[in-house]
Amino acid sequence: MVQAGNQTYRSSADLPETVAVFPLSGALLLPGGQMPLNIFEPRYIAMIDDAMQGARVIGIIQPRLDGAVNEAGEPELCAVGCLGRITSLTESGDGRYLLNLQGIVRFRVAEEAPARGLPYRLCRVTPFLVDFDAAAGADEVDREELLRAFRAYLQANQLEADWDSVTRASNETLVNALSMMSPYGPAEKQALLEAPDLRTRAETLVAIVEIALAREGREDGGPTVLQ
Repeated sequence: MVQAGNQTYRSSADLPETVAVFPLSGALLLPGGQMPLNIFEPRYIAMIDDAMQGARVIGIIQPRLDGAVNEAGEPELCAVGCLGRITSLTESGDGRYLLNLQGIVRFRVAEEAPARGLPYRLCRVTPFLVDFDAAAGADEVDREELLRAFRAYLQANQLEADWDSVTRASNETLVNALSMMSPYGPAEKQALLEAPDLRTRAETLVAIVEIALAREGREDGGPTVLQ
């Protein structure tokens, strides 16, 4: 069971089979995560208008990492994205929408659906059933290893965090929030998205952090030590 705003999602039957998708490079939405969006392109304004009249669900997905385009000249899409529910929306007064999207479940693209004259893209999707159990794999997360890597990243970049909030967070919240906050590129974000469970996502994030810190250490001319 997944709670997003006022809506509870218990199975794939609670979700639309065809959804509007928002291709966004470098974006990562995960189940339970919060993504603020500033919508200003007319076609995506239309997408949000239609979503608000329906299930309030859209898909966040990256363009394919190899830069491939389809016959219409639009970017091909990655195979996996995440469905999100629009939980708040504000009109800016200058034609934009400021909204919050809460992650529901990941999905695999079955096929791109005909647009039927709409200005945005539609996909038929298959939800990841494992995501309806929000805490799947949470007990297997190596929390100490994850926090060690996170602390090393903060130290290397002279950043601070609210450690009281971090230590109180559940494993699920911690792993997904750190993954979404991570400043890495589209390939790393896609790897985090496609990790089969929370344990694997945490391990993937730790590996990405360690590689980045090692690279930064080499560029600075000295070793990087994780403590």
